[in-house]
Amino acid sequence: METALQWARGPIFWTAFAFMILGLLRLVVITVLDIRHIMRDAGDKSLPVGQLIRTTLSWLFPVRRFTHRITYSLTTIIFHVSIIIVPIFLGSHVMLWERSIGLSWPTLSTTVADVLTILAVVTALAIVVQRTIFADARRLSRFQDYAIPLLIAVPFASGFVAMHPTMNPFPYEATMLVHVMSANILFILIPFSKISHCLLLPFTQFVSEAAWRFPSDCGTQVAVALGKEKQPV
Repeated sequence: METALQWARGPIFWTAFAFMILGLLRLVVITVLDIRHIMRDAGDKSLPVGQLIRTTLSWLFPVRRFTHRITYSLTTIIFHVSIIIVPIFLGSHVMLWERSIGLSWPTLSTTVADVLTILAVVTALAIVVQRTIFADARRLSRFQDYAIPLLIAVPFASGFVAMHPTMNPFPYEATMLVHVMSANILFILIPFSKISHCLLLPFTQFVSEAAWRFPSDCGTQVAVALGKEKQPV
C-alpha cells in the first residue's frame, strides 16, 4: 500500500498534473484563436472592456440572477468557491509544493479548511439531488453533470477523514490512496469536462461578448434586406 501511495503522489500525480496544464493551455489557445477570428470579422470592432468585466463578474457572482431557484444558485456558488480555494490554500498542499518546487503562499486555518471541505462535499451532493428533482434541470443534464460533482466530492471527503483519524474507519494509507488517485483522475478529466470552465469563463465570456457586437446600423440593413425599412417595428 505504501508503494502504491508513493507512486500516486509521485509519477502518477506529476503526469496527471502536466496533462491537465497542457490540456488547459490547449483550450486557452483555441479560445484565443476564436477571439482573433471573431474580432477580425466583427462588424463593430470596438469592445467595451468595462462592460465585459462587469458581465463576467455578474456570472461569477450572479447575485442579481437569484430570481429563480435561489437555493440552487447559492449551492453552485458555494460549491465552486470551496473546490477552488481548498486545494490551492490548504496548508498540507502548500507544504507539499514548497518541498517540491520551493514555492509557498498563505494558507487557510484548519477550521476554515474543514468548513469549506464539508461545504464542498455537501454542495456536491446537493447539486446532484437538485438536478434530479427539478424537471427543467433534469432535461438539460447529461451523465457528467451527475458524475462530476460526485467524483469531485471523493478527494474532499477522503482528505477530510484522513486528516481526522478519529472519524476515519479505514486505514490511513488506503484513505490517502483514494484521496490522491481520485484527485489525479480529476486532473486528467478537467480539460475534457465542464470543470475547465472555472478557468476559462472569462475567456468564453469575452468570445460571447465579441461575437454579438453587431454594427450600429445592422438593424437598418436588415430592414432594407427584408424590404421593410419604412415600416414601424
